[in-house]
Amino acid sequence: MLERIVFRWRGVLLSLVGIAATLWLGWSGQLGLYIHPRYFVFTMVAATVAGVLVVAAFAFVPLARDETHDEETDEHLHEQRRWPLLAAVASGALIIAATVSLLVLPPTSLSTGGVSAADLSTGTAVGASLENPETLVGGDYASFTVKDWSALLRQGVDEQFLAGKEADVIGFVTPDESNPENLFYLARFAVTCCAVDAQPVGIAVHSPGWSEDFAAGDWVQVAGGFVTNPSTSSATPIVLDAAEIAVIDEPSEPYVY
Repeated sequence: MLERIVFRWRGVLLSLVGIAATLWLGWSGQLGLYIHPRYFVFTMVAATVAGVLVVAAFAFVPLARDETHDEETDEHLHEQRRWPLLAAVASGALIIAATVSLLVLPPTSLSTGGVSAADLSTGTAVGASLENPETLVGGDYASFTVKDWSALLRQGVDEQFLAGKEADVIGFVTPDESNPENLFYLARFAVTCCAVDAQPVGIAVHSPGWSEDFAAGDWVQVAGGFVTNPSTSSATPIVLDAAEIAVIDEPSEPYVY
């Protein structure tokens, strides 16, 4: 009897766990760790509707299925009876694991550890401003994020164009592989739809001896102007010459869009 109940209800319970996790993330303001803000309303509405349907199935479907017992279900249950205890334990463990991972463990942003300077200097980032970088010229430079400055620099602008333009940006630290003592990349993940499609974007920062004050993966806020890269070993032509650097906590919205 136990394995029959677990087999019949494990899909419903797993669905409820996923729906509850989605709604909780939305109400707690943490849904942005997984999807783009433009999908918040749709996701919350869809999760609510799904919850109603699952509860309705939980209340009404078992009675109908108990009366009909289609052959496929009976055959499946017959196979499970060969190892009833094992099937019940395995299904129960799956439900518990899903509950712990989705509802107990705190949600986290994408790890900064797997990002390399090569990803930032040669990779192709995503986002509207990177698909149409020419729209950035003449924009509000004071509000530019790491993604915006990265897109602008990819156009090949020179020091003359950047003269007098100050950046004040936030990101996590990724050491430059060619000159790690003096250069690091200030990076963030750019998200188009959800965390699955996230790609790193960043700009090179010139700050000799930076590793004495903070480490790779730390979140920092950097302010300064752009200059020709003083490092002869680095292929990056323009860098942000850091006038001020402050270590900060990871922002509540760690991604850029």
